[in-house]
Amino acid sequence: MRKYDLSSARWRKSSYSDDNGGDCVEVACDFVGAAQWRKSTYSGGGGGESCVEVADGFPGVVPVRDSKTPDGPVMVIGSAAWTEFTRAVAG
Repeated sequence: MRKYDLSSARWRKSSYSDDNGGDCVEVACDFVGAAQWRKSTYSGGGGGESCVEVADGFPGVVPVRDSKTPDGPVMVIGSAAWTEFTRAVAG
């Protein structure tokens, strides 16, 4: 099991949490050891192209995001489904 130093993590509360101290979920981001993203090899370098980024090093899943919105949502796709998807797209 991986262990991460979360002492420098930036935390944000779930949008379902309330201000009355009820049950809350917080999510950490931007910490040492967080996902290292890489762009698709098919992405252009001009900055205006649609780009997909993936993060390696997560056994059994592939995190995927839009490079134009790095703070936006992330899809987590099972490795087998990702392999089938990339095969189908490659034709």
